[in-house]
Amino acid sequence: MLLETIFRNGRFHTLDPARPRANRIGVLHGRIAGLDEELDGVRAERVIDLAGAPVVPGFNDAHQHLSMRGQRLRQLDLRPAVVSTVDDIYAAVAARAAETPAGQWILGSGYDQNKTGAHPERSRLDAAAGDHPVWLGHCSGHMGVANSAAFARMGFPDPAAVPDVDGGSVSRDAQGIPDGLLAERAQELVHALLRPQAFADFVEAIRLGSEVAAAEGITSFAEPGIGGGGLAGNGAADLAAFAEASRTGKLRQRATLMPIAAALHEAGAFEPGGAGTEPWFGLDLGLRSGFGDEWVRMGPVKVFSDGSLIGRTAAMCEHYQGEPGNSGFLQQPAIELRELILRAHRFGWQIATHAIGDAAVQEVLDAYAEAQRTVARPDARHRIEHCGLTSPEQVARIAELGVIPVPQGRFIGELGDGMLEALGARRAGSAYRLRSFLEAGSVLPGSSDSPVVAAAPLLGIHDMVNRRTDSGVAFGTDEAIEVAQALRAYTLGSAYAEHTERDKGSLERGKLADFVVLDADPCTVAPDRLAGIGVGATVIGGEPVYEDGALRH
Repeated sequence: MLLETIFRNGRFHTLDPARPRANRIGVLHGRIAGLDEELDGVRAERVIDLAGAPVVPGFNDAHQHLSMRGQRLRQLDLRPAVVSTVDDIYAAVAARAAETPAGQWILGSGYDQNKTGAHPERSRLDAAAGDHPVWLGHCSGHMGVANSAAFARMGFPDPAAVPDVDGGSVSRDAQGIPDGLLAERAQELVHALLRPQAFADFVEAIRLGSEVAAAEGITSFAEPGIGGGGLAGNGAADLAAFAEASRTGKLRQRATLMPIAAALHEAGAFEPGGAGTEPWFGLDLGLRSGFGDEWVRMGPVKVFSDGSLIGRTAAMCEHYQGEPGNSGFLQQPAIELRELILRAHRFGWQIATHAIGDAAVQEVLDAYAEAQRTVARPDARHRIEHCGLTSPEQVARIAELGVIPVPQGRFIGELGDGMLEALGARRAGSAYRLRSFLEAGSVLPGSSDSPVVAAAPLLGIHDMVNRRTDSGVAFGTDEAIEVAQALRAYTLGSAYAEHTERDKGSLERGKLADFVVLDADPCTVAPDRLAGIGVGATVIGGEPVYEDGALRH
């Protein structure tokens, strides 16, 4: 037998209990054809020496907005590493305005009011930008700030005329005039102007996001929200854009795409049971979770129930610290949320519902339980994206229902200080749990929610193990997990969350040849060094898509 490639002299962590370590892996048609002694006497067209480097299965980010990440790379960078104060934001806007043709949009993203001291304000943006419309997105994606010229483009030359929006909020000053901050569904006022991007521009954003993801060792990801009509996604051609990016080599990773709930609609007079009494509910031609191939496939439907923790819009059982009366809100009435979940479940969709506050988590769990009572679907693997604040009773119920919690470890580092301010120390141990989910018997994926925070999986693993904010404050350290558990989350756990564990997540004969070559072994370095581990190469389907001197031909 002649294989395509043999990778030799590596220290492979396979995550296969039957063969936890290997030194050689052979690849044929993008899959693992054999390991170690199974390759004795076998030739290959190409032999690559890994010089004894540690190797792990490819990282799979179970919740990453890769296309949004690419879009933000072309916008004004307002992340905390770039701007320190709200005045820095105004200065950055003024500088961009000076070099932008008159009347064109100034778009920025990534600011965090917990670190700049305040949200930008409409009037100050007016002074900085002149006649340019401005939209500055919050790091969470759940809010942003517009100036007066942007409100005029929305159809409100007098900002005082901006209406309140169900499922969102329009922040107002003491006189009741909008100060520019739009949260949750109120952002749709500006999204209607900025979306969809041109098809070619969206494909280019996917390329940009894919390029940086490859350098971080990401071989697969789930994009939570395509199709537009909400907080995520671009437009009706998003699936085609990802398919085109994959076909042309601009998208190197394997993509699981979650259509936004607003994209689902009635289509034809068909019912799952065949009685024909209810119109089909989903995407045209009956597309639903699981359709596609190993490169681009349809995943769960993405549903939003509430908002952001650091933005203080997530639906909580108790009010936010220092804000009596504010316990956040649901983006739609609870009965409508439940009806949507029940209908999507009935028509065969895996469901991934964004729920951060414990009140929102409770609504989602009730809906999932009712859906299974109504139409039993073994192994549906419905998910709760973020699953930010949970009680012990909710943790147990998540496991009992077979629901997959999808928390983000990196939130602890980048957003932890803001979350502590919003919650107080007493509730921090209930936020973004990890150990409790595993001990209850749940499967835990690894994810970032990038570009809300940095996407690098090794940063996420670092925070899952260390549970400290970037300022050094301990954050619910009882929820810390071991390196091996975090590594499993970012590989097998994420594969399980998308029903692809037969193909991905471990290095076994027959599985896809996706792996990452590292410059240090995460299983042996000191826990506080995990974030500093470098990616030497990223291999997808046996082909290097990123290399930094780790491969010797």
